[in-house]
Amino acid sequence: MLASSAQRSPAAATTKMAEYLTFRLGQEEYGIDILRVQEIRSYEQPTRLAHAPEFIKGVIDLRGVIVPIVDLRLKLGCPAEYTDFTVVIILNVGGTVLGAVVDAVADVVALAADAIKPAPQFHGPVDASFVRGIATVGERMLIVVDIEALLSRTEMGLIHGVVTGG
Repeated sequence: MLASSAQRSPAAATTKMAEYLTFRLGQEEYGIDILRVQEIRSYEQPTRLAHAPEFIKGVIDLRGVIVPIVDLRLKLGCPAEYTDFTVVIILNVGGTVLGAVVDAVADVVALAADAIKPAPQFHGPVDASFVRGIATVGERMLIVVDIEALLSRTEMGLIHGVVTGG
C-alpha cells in the first residue's frame, strides 16, 4: 500500500492546479485567476470622467489610491443592470489596479490545467481572444478569462491615463 501511494504522488505533483474566482455576467459564468484578485467590494457609483469610453464607468478612491472602474458587462456587450448583487472585483492587471463590475460573484474553484479545454474559435464580430478556455464544474460551464487579453493595450493605456490624469 505504501509503495502504491508513493508511485502516485509524482503523477499528482505534475497536475498543476490553479484557483479561479467565478462570477456572473448576464447568464454566463466566468472565471478569473484568483492571484489577480485583491478584494471584492459592493458597487458604488464611481466619479465619471469626461471623454472616457462607456465601459470605463469612472474612478473610486480606494484607501487613497485612485482606481478606474471597468464594467465588464458593457465591455462584452451584456446588458448592465445594477442590483444588490452587483459587485466590483479589485484586480491587479499588469501592475495596474482596476475594478471590474460584474453581476455577482459565485465562488472559488480549483481547476487542473488539463480541465480547461480550448474554446471554439469563431470568425466574425465576436472577439474570443480573451477566453483561455472552457471548464466544466459539476453541471456548470465556466468560461475562463485572461483579463490581460480582455483589455487591449490601448484600453490599458486609457485606464492608466485615467489613473495618472494623462
